[in-house]
Amino acid sequence: MIRPDPSELNPHPGLGFKAFVALVASMMAINALSIDAMLPALPEIGEALRLPEANDRQWVVTAYLLGFGPAQLIYGPLADRFGRKPVLLAGLGAYTVFTVIATFANSLETMILARALQGVGAASTRVLSVSIVRDCYSGRRMARVMSLTFIVFLAAPIAAPTLGQVIVLFAPWPWIFGVLALIGGVILVLAALHMPETLKPEARRPISLAGVLSAFRLALTTRAAVGYMLASTAMIGALFGFITSAQQVFADALDAERWFTAVFALVAVFMALSSLLNSRIVERLGTRRVSHTALLGFIAFAATHAAVALTGHESLLSFILLQSGMMFCFGLVGSNFSAMAMEPLGHIAGTASSIQGLVTTTGGALIGFAVGQQFNGTAVPLTLGFTTCGLAALLIVLVTEKGRLFGAVNPSPQSPVG
Repeated sequence: MIRPDPSELNPHPGLGFKAFVALVASMMAINALSIDAMLPALPEIGEALRLPEANDRQWVVTAYLLGFGPAQLIYGPLADRFGRKPVLLAGLGAYTVFTVIATFANSLETMILARALQGVGAASTRVLSVSIVRDCYSGRRMARVMSLTFIVFLAAPIAAPTLGQVIVLFAPWPWIFGVLALIGGVILVLAALHMPETLKPEARRPISLAGVLSAFRLALTTRAAVGYMLASTAMIGALFGFITSAQQVFADALDAERWFTAVFALVAVFMALSSLLNSRIVERLGTRRVSHTALLGFIAFAATHAAVALTGHESLLSFILLQSGMMFCFGLVGSNFSAMAMEPLGHIAGTASSIQGLVTTTGGALIGFAVGQQFNGTAVPLTLGFTTCGLAALLIVLVTEKGRLFGAVNPSPQSPVG
C-alpha cells in the first residue's frame, strides 16, 4: 500500500486548511481596508488638505494604488530567492510604518507620498498571498482556495466603509490610519508566528539578471498567462472605477449619501456570495465555463445599467439592483482569471505573481482613475466605463482562447483548469 505524501495532505504544515485560508485572506484584506475605509472620509480629508476640486480627493485612493502596483515587481524575485515569509514580514512592517506616517499628512503632496509608500509596503501581501497559494495548490483546487480567501477578503469592503464612517463620527479622520496601522501590526505578528515557509529550499531561484529576465520573458509570453492577466486588468479597472467615484455618485448623482456605506456593503455581500458559490462549483464545472459565463453576465448587467443611466431613469433602486448583479458576476470572474493566469507559471510563482500584480493593479488603477475623472454629476460615465471594461475583457479572452469560450483551446483529459 502506497502511503500519501504528507505534504500532499497538508501542503502548509503547522497550519490547518481553514486557518491557512483565513490568514491568507487577512493579508489580502489589508488592501481593501486601506482603500475602502477612506471613502466615507474623503470630504473631510479634502477639506483638511484644502483641495480646490472634489475630484482631487480621488488621489487619496489612486496614489495608494500607484505605489502598490509597481512595487509588486520587486517582491516576486525576492520571494523566489529568499522565501515567502521573510519578504512578506518586511513588506507588512513597511506598510505599518508608512500608515502611521500618513496620520500626520497636512497637505495633498504629503498625503500622496505617504499613501504611495503605504501601497509599496502592502504590495508584498498581494504578491506573497498568490505565491503562497500557488506553492500549495494548482488548477481547479487553487481556484477553489482563491474563492474561499475572497470570501474573507470581501468582508473588508463590507466592513471598511462603515469602519471609516464610525471613526470620523467619533474622532478626526487621521484615526482611520491609526486603526489601519494597528490591523497591519496584528497581521504582521500572526504571520510571523503561524505562517510556514511554503517555498521549498530546492525551488529557490538565485537573483541574477539573466534569471530574472528569463522569468519575465516566460511570464510575458505564455499565452494563457498574458491573456487572463490583461482580461483581469480590464475587470479590475471597472472595480476601481466604482471605488474611486462611488462616494460622489451617491452624494451628487443619486442624492443618497446617507445610504452609501450600506449599499457599498450590500454590493460586497453579493461579491462574497458569488465567491462562495464559485468555491462549490468550480472544481466540477471548470474555471473557464464558470468565468466565461459570468463575464457575459457582467457585460449584460453593465450594458443595461448604462442604458438606464443614459435615458435618465437611474434611481437608487436601479443602481442597487444592477450594481449588485454586476458585482455578483465579477466575483465569479476574478479568482478564476487569477488561477488561470498563474496555472502555467507555478515554477516561477513569485516573479509571475509580481508581474501580474503590477499589470493588473497599475493598469486597473489607471483605468479606474480615468473613469472616475469623467464624473459629471451623473452615473453615465461610470456605467459606460463598466460596459467598456467588460467588452474589453471579453475581446481579450476571445483572442486568448482563439475564439472559443467555455473550454480550453487544447483541452487534455487531465486538464486541471479548464
